[in-house]
Amino acid sequence: MADGVPQPLNYIPEVILKKRKNNEEWAIRRKLQLEQKVRKLKSDSFVIKKPEQFIREYRDKEMDLVQMKQRGKRRAKGALTTSDSKLLFVIRIGGKSDMHPRTRKALYSLRLRKIFSGVFVKANERTVEILQKVEPFVTYGYPNLKSVKDLIYKKGSGKSDNQRVPLTSNDIVEQTLGQYGIICLEDVVREIASVGPHFKEVTCFLCPFALTKPEKALQGKKKRYNDGGDSGNREDHINELISKMN
Repeated sequence: MADGVPQPLNYIPEVILKKRKNNEEWAIRRKLQLEQKVRKLKSDSFVIKKPEQFIREYRDKEMDLVQMKQRGKRRAKGALTTSDSKLLFVIRIGGKSDMHPRTRKALYSLRLRKIFSGVFVKANERTVEILQKVEPFVTYGYPNLKSVKDLIYKKGSGKSDNQRVPLTSNDIVEQTLGQYGIICLEDVVREIASVGPHFKEVTCFLCPFALTKPEKALQGKKKRYNDGGDSGNREDHINELISKMN
């Protein structure tokens, strides 16, 4: 029986073997670093509160509830007579441990779930009533066409199949709003700026804008803008703040 011809062995260059070994070692080190980082974050996030903190937070929340009721009693009449604009842009600038659950619920009704998020709303009596209740935690005003366009083009995103999708093409707009005759971003800008007949549908399609925290701004905490603070109605000056946060 004749011996079979020996098959040549697979040859792997030494350079490739060293590179493979280095990659494996790097992957192991990276995995250990990530595990250490996760453990550190978990340990840092666990903070034991002192009883005084709980008492202070409870008092702050109760005080916020009392003040919210007082603000709610103000008459909305004449609150927005300084401008003919029917459009408002509202930015949440605060609110966390010092906010009563009722105040948080009012903010959520405006879809302002996160600090430094912004939404377009129609200036009507109901909206003004909500804004008065949450005034220490928001600032708002009348955006011009340039601000509307910059916000939608730079930070605009919409809801598609219950997912947040950046507005990078007109196809997304047409698929969702085509039935209302809105097929492109320019149509969205026009509908928002003019507070058109399908304003509600467009604002429901648009996700709240995730804005950038401005440098050397919003230092007045809960003081009203007219009193040298940051909250409340900025009127046309909201455009300056939008340009800093966009």
